[in-house]
Amino acid sequence: MTTGQPKPAAPNAAAAPIAELSELEDPPPPPLSSYGVEDWVALVLFWGLAVVVFLQFFTRYVLNDSLAWTEEIARYLLIMVAFIGGGMAVRRMSHIHVEFFYVYLGHRVALALSTLVDVLRIVFFAYATYLGWQVTQLMQTQNMVVIEWPISIVYGAACLGLAIMTVRSVQVAVWNWRAGESVLTRTATEGRHQ
Repeated sequence: MTTGQPKPAAPNAAAAPIAELSELEDPPPPPLSSYGVEDWVALVLFWGLAVVVFLQFFTRYVLNDSLAWTEEIARYLLIMVAFIGGGMAVRRMSHIHVEFFYVYLGHRVALALSTLVDVLRIVFFAYATYLGWQVTQLMQTQNMVVIEWPISIVYGAACLGLAIMTVRSVQVAVWNWRAGESVLTRTATEGRHQ
């Protein structure tokens, strides 16, 4: 029989996790030792980029008289951040991977394929470092457009980033080989990281 009165509300199951979450404390910050040299270099370059872009915005839109060198230097700093930051991504194993096959492969086949990926990554970064060094050498006589600095500074930073990626790839491969697994082989048990 309906009385038109609403039924008493059942205890809200969704409210309990919210109450529990409010009682949780923030996790402690990671120790500074977990950061590599490339992290700090990328941080400095990134903040340099932020200052240059702000300076460009301020001089262009506030003072209505933009500085000529800010756009070029911002572009070069962005390139440097990308290449130096690539070493961070390799160390943290956060570059993009094709994980589809590893879900369906057996552990031994997945480990062999993962080892092949490690070797190919090392070879690729080592060859790219070699080519980057050659280009850096060739560009020593060429200057930047606005500032009379050699453009080889930018190519040298890119080459340094590729060298860092090569070294970090070797480290990751050794870690994977010693552990007998990798981020790719764990896909079958942990699922794909999307």
